[in-house]
Amino acid sequence: MTEIDETDKRIINRIQSDFPITARPYHTIAQDLDLEEEDVLQRIARLRKTGVIRRIGGNLVPEKMGYVSTLCAASVPDDKLKLFKKVVNSYTGVTHNYRRENPFNVWFTFIAPSRSIIDKNLKDISRRTGVERILNLPATRVYKIKAQFTL
Repeated sequence: MTEIDETDKRIINRIQSDFPITARPYHTIAQDLDLEEEDVLQRIARLRKTGVIRRIGGNLVPEKMGYVSTLCAASVPDDKLKLFKKVVNSYTGVTHNYRRENPFNVWFTFIAPSRSIIDKNLKDISRRTGVERILNLPATRVYKIKAQFTL
């Protein structure tokens, strides 16, 4: 497991929900945290390389952009977990996935221009991985919560 120190934690806490929209966002973060910009850049690069940070990007409301979204749950045998994760993460519409202690042990969200595209991609994921039990659970009502993981 990757070791993260207090400075890493401060950076992670800062960028989760308040990423600066400036010409030099990492410089702004460095100033706010009394650090050097190069140190912030190096730390974020290391945290991304080691998988502590998977992605840095905005969270948009798909429906307001003409897209649809769904929550998916898959029952993935242990020997297929690595392949399944790699295949699922290869789709640009997948925003995140995570393991759960449940017969449906991998959950992920999918965003696409239409439900038919999501259906097609889920069939493709099943074909590429051999995982047949993938639930497609489109939202009937949307609740937005702020997902902030304070370290």
